[in-house]
Amino acid sequence: MEKARILIAEDEKNQRDLLEGFLKKEGFSVEAVSNGREALQTLGNSFFDIVLLDYKMPELDGLHTLKEVRQRYPELPVVMMTAYGTVETAVASMKEGALDYLTKPIELDELLLILQKVIERSQLIRENKELRARLHERYAFANIVYESPKMEEVMGLVSRVAPSQATVLIRGESGTGKELIANAIHYASARAKKSLVKVSCAAIPETLLESELFGHEKGAFTGAIQRRIGRFEEAHEGTLFLDEIGELSPSTQVKLLRILQEKEFQRLGSNMTLKADVRVLAATNRHLEEAMKKGQFREDLYYRLNVISIQLPPLRERREDIPLLVDYFLKKYAKENQKTVTDISQEARHLLFRHPYPGNVRELENLIERAVVLCRGDLITTEDLPFHLREGRPEEPKGVHQKGKGLTDSLEEIEKELILKALQQHQGVQTKAAESLGISERVLRYKMKKYALRQA
Repeated sequence: MEKARILIAEDEKNQRDLLEGFLKKEGFSVEAVSNGREALQTLGNSFFDIVLLDYKMPELDGLHTLKEVRQRYPELPVVMMTAYGTVETAVASMKEGALDYLTKPIELDELLLILQKVIERSQLIRENKELRARLHERYAFANIVYESPKMEEVMGLVSRVAPSQATVLIRGESGTGKELIANAIHYASARAKKSLVKVSCAAIPETLLESELFGHEKGAFTGAIQRRIGRFEEAHEGTLFLDEIGELSPSTQVKLLRILQEKEFQRLGSNMTLKADVRVLAATNRHLEEAMKKGQFREDLYYRLNVISIQLPPLRERREDIPLLVDYFLKKYAKENQKTVTDISQEARHLLFRHPYPGNVRELENLIERAVVLCRGDLITTEDLPFHLREGRPEEPKGVHQKGKGLTDSLEEIEKELILKALQQHQGVQTKAAESLGISERVLRYKMKKYALRQA
């Protein structure tokens, strides 16, 4: 409260001096003016946290000043003061955006309570904005680690889909990053300022899932002791991410289909129809087409969800991303665990590169976190990796690389040579060289920079 700056607009000098003196003694920074025009001029020249605005003033009264303040500074809190404490005056002020209302003669203790409430509200809004900004930065496309052509294709589709309102079905094996893609879509959309609500359809018992999604009224069933707001209401004007959508029961599938079609629903135990302005993103690791053939998943719901389909490749099909992911997770968990680990030995990298990863990126992340925690020095070695990884190490093929060089070095040399040949063959035209190599031009530029190659 001591740092809050308050502007007082009050035409009565005695009242103005009283408020200014009292608030300064309470530790506030205060500036006082005598009418609405002066208030608007002062706001244009300096920053304030709160405005105390008299309702009846000469030249420009409080209500018209309030309208102008709301238009110019929509987030600036305004508290109205008036000797005309009628219901109509309060309603008019609140309609124009006043946060609260004080009746003269002003009780100073009441004024302090209202200021405290306004400051706490402003602080909460500010923290909310900062949190959303951090989340937006965290889930930005630039923070998704990849360089493989398959992921390049996926991210190209994600960037085109994100600004739309279309329902998206994200498919892929467990651990491929479906939730990360959902985050990226939401925070790159027009709904980023609203909530991203997540529900794991497999983690909630079937008997409770309907209540979780749509909410319920008090007494709707045994144990419903009060009204509960469902996830669809919580996600209003935002995004709802339904993970493991293939696990929905037939009855819940019917209700989900209705809300996708009609944009409305009812809480359990209520006849009131509620509107739902929600964008739905769904994810599954199941083969929904097979589930439809067996009668386990509704065909009409499938087509409602599958407006846009994004298929995430397993890690074994995007091995080019493994070195990048290894380095990313190494830095992340070294920082989290306050370890001085800075690198991984060539042999350990070889094991990590050759592993089939049935658990995909999540499995790789767990392996690196474990290795960082167990590592005794600055370098992760094969001893820091699980026994099954070391036991299943395949024998390196002979003649692939020079003595003393690891697999990664050998692959990089081959890759460098192929890029050089492609550039030479196409007279340095990167678009054609990338096409002949089966990669995107962006990936080619990245690799040229990585290997310090100039155009042929």
